[in-house]
Amino acid sequence: MYRYFTSLLFLMVLLLTACQQQQQRYRLDASARTPKYVYKEGYTPRLLPSGKATIPRHAPARVKRAIAAANKIVGRPYRLGGGHGRHHDTAYDCSGSVAFVLREAGMLRSGRQPVSGYFLRWGRPGFGKWITVYAKRGHVFMMIAGLRFDTTGSGRGVGPRWYTKSRPCGDFYVRRIPGY
Repeated sequence: MYRYFTSLLFLMVLLLTACQQQQQRYRLDASARTPKYVYKEGYTPRLLPSGKATIPRHAPARVKRAIAAANKIVGRPYRLGGGHGRHHDTAYDCSGSVAFVLREAGMLRSGRQPVSGYFLRWGRPGFGKWITVYAKRGHVFMMIAGLRFDTTGSGRGVGPRWYTKSRPCGDFYVRRIPGY
């Protein structure tokens, strides 16, 4: 019995260490920046003068739904806790806006009102082909088909917006949904 317990304990420690090492592998260093926006016809959205993004014709259905959802809340003001009390709100913070987009795209269960720290473990580690979530305690944003969807443009909350410029993303964890 003692031998069984010792083996089980060793296995648990090994698994926990492996999980921690895998998560660290997808944490970006201090000099990291989000990818630069590069337009590719049919695959990358264009930023319109209205602040909304076009929907690329070659994108999967869930990605198209994510872009459409983000477009619904573009221009809303920033409010700490916005989007947490109810799904359709008058203002959004970072986690409220990312949760809104993912929920509308079918990538987040309804009923959850996650804060930024939740996204440290959402999905799987690594960069997505179409959607990548960048998370750390205190802030979360996402890249969808090459465009950045974020609530901070100049270092302070401005509400959900699309951006073509990269941003510093040191200490962020990179998360994705397999296949997207």
